[in-house]
Amino acid sequence: MIRILQQDNRITKIIFAVIIGFAVVTMVITLVPGIFDNASADNPTVFATVRQPGVFGRLIGESTPIKMTEVNQLAARQLQQQRLPDFLMPYVSQRAGQILVQRAILKHEADRMNLQVSDEDLRRELQTGPFSQYLFPNGQYIGDDAYMNFVQNYFQTSRAEFESQVKSDMELNRLQALITGGVTVSDNAVREAFRVQGTKVKFDFAVISADDVRKTINPTDAQLQEFFKQNQAKYATAIPETRKIQYVAFDISNLPGGKPQISDADVLAYYNQHQNQYQVKEQVKVRHILIAVPAGSDSKTEEAAKAKAEDLLKQIKAGGNFAELATKFSDDPGSKTQGGELGWLDRGKTVPEFDKAAFTLAPGQTSDVIKTQFGFHILQVEDKKTAHLRPLSEVKAEIVPVLEQQRAGAAMQTFASQLAADAKKNGLDKAAAAHGLHVVTTDFIAKDGVIAGLADGSGLLTQAFAVVKGADPATVSTGDGFAVFQVADIRAAHAPDFADYKQHILDDYREQQVPQLLNTQLNKLADRAKVLNDLRKAAGEMNIPVKTSDLVGKDGQVPDLGAMSGPGSVAFDLPKGGISGPINAGRVGVVLSVIDRQEPTAEEIAKNFAQTREQLLDAQRKELFGVYIGNLTEKYEKGGAVRYSKKAPTVPGTPAGN
Repeated sequence: MIRILQQDNRITKIIFAVIIGFAVVTMVITLVPGIFDNASADNPTVFATVRQPGVFGRLIGESTPIKMTEVNQLAARQLQQQRLPDFLMPYVSQRAGQILVQRAILKHEADRMNLQVSDEDLRRELQTGPFSQYLFPNGQYIGDDAYMNFVQNYFQTSRAEFESQVKSDMELNRLQALITGGVTVSDNAVREAFRVQGTKVKFDFAVISADDVRKTINPTDAQLQEFFKQNQAKYATAIPETRKIQYVAFDISNLPGGKPQISDADVLAYYNQHQNQYQVKEQVKVRHILIAVPAGSDSKTEEAAKAKAEDLLKQIKAGGNFAELATKFSDDPGSKTQGGELGWLDRGKTVPEFDKAAFTLAPGQTSDVIKTQFGFHILQVEDKKTAHLRPLSEVKAEIVPVLEQQRAGAAMQTFASQLAADAKKNGLDKAAAAHGLHVVTTDFIAKDGVIAGLADGSGLLTQAFAVVKGADPATVSTGDGFAVFQVADIRAAHAPDFADYKQHILDDYREQQVPQLLNTQLNKLADRAKVLNDLRKAAGEMNIPVKTSDLVGKDGQVPDLGAMSGPGSVAFDLPKGGISGPINAGRVGVVLSVIDRQEPTAEEIAKNFAQTREQLLDAQRKELFGVYIGNLTEKYEKGGAVRYSKKAPTVPGTPAGN
């Protein structure tokens, strides 16, 4: 090797330069932490970047940015689907970001294993997979325009982005199948799983209500005072801050000069500036009859539907009442009860075949039988509107109230500002008197209180609690007008007097004592029932009511206990005659005794064997793939292959997926 490098020729020099260059680059990557990693560390538009771990990944590996727009879109979707409050958005965003990071890691790993999806694979998936019923109904492609409309309407994205996402999902599914392909379950495990899953029980249960326990707690005044003293910190601000507010309110009737007048010139100017609001699109008013053909139907079913539609068309042409036939025979649940009436339709809002027929026919005409992806239709056009600009004479009555509201709002805002300036100079009383108005002074009122004299006093209260006592008069909308106000006095949040707050203290004392007393009674009942081997007898001694459940499975519900997959699930672990320990079910405590137990028969187990096996396999596959994702994420993060933006801290332990 040394002799070769000592030779003085062009190729030798190139080889030597490459070797030295690679060594230098490797040293830089290895010895300088974070090189090539910080490109997006301070980029507020990027949540994180992901690449292959290792030296080659840093040097030549493709980097995948996780954009904040993608993170926020996923977070908003999760917030809506899970019906979470908006204030959780920051936390949900971090979880969403971690999901997308893990998806990117899985994508890199799938690419490394050459699991990429070809265009032909995608075409086959769209034609035979879950989207086939929408894109290829009855095996027929709906066409490019309808395809793009479907993607836009249901996924709010472009065709290219939709297909890219489908490819990505297919690739991740291939990876999951590869990792979990060796998962198996034994026949005995399947039978045991269904035996447990299919077992039903019937039981007596004694119920101790927290509300009933609460009623038995009657402390003396001395005990309450001691409790009050021990919880001084809790009650230090029990009486919230209140404020006394002075305000002058007015509406449009109090404006100097009266209500603003709207001239014809004003109306014309507004009309000319907002003509886009008065453009009428081309529309058609249609009735239809649908004879549906379910997706995937055979030719015999399709021919029968077509024959039925053609027979109805003959009846209509022979003088049959279209609306009556639609009500009786149409398969469109949204319109059949209205005699097939669809109302006014814009061009391009329905499937192409329907749209073309509707806008081709003249009012009063009936179509031939038309085939779409939904089945066979007969259309009857009732009326049409050509695209046009509505004339001023037609829309004047709509414009005048808008202008009146705008002018009145501006005039009241101006008057409120003038009144506030006058109040600052001469005082609120003099300013009000000068305009025939009067000052109202509230009692001390809390921030969440109500000002009886105003249509909407919430804005006034919000602003009043944001300023200091004696601040300059300020203006605020009151729903039907404006007000000018000042804060006259403030009472800070403080501890209550014992006598005035005694009922609240009693409620707090009882709530504190309930859990302990409830558990004490539950334990006593459970112990006594086991000693007597008789729940009903033990409950009778303690004057506790006993109820009896229906025969229920793990997917059932029982009053007081709730879902049997919850605390009441202990019933499935007990033999017939067995008595449970204390069961805390929230505001009630329960002790139960099983009086009947039915396990599934061998025939039922056999009938559900395949389904149960698949459920077990699916659960184990998810568990295995979850472990794989966790290990893979740790590998990428420890290898420096994931770089989070400094603006986007991670939330660990989030599983991949939507």
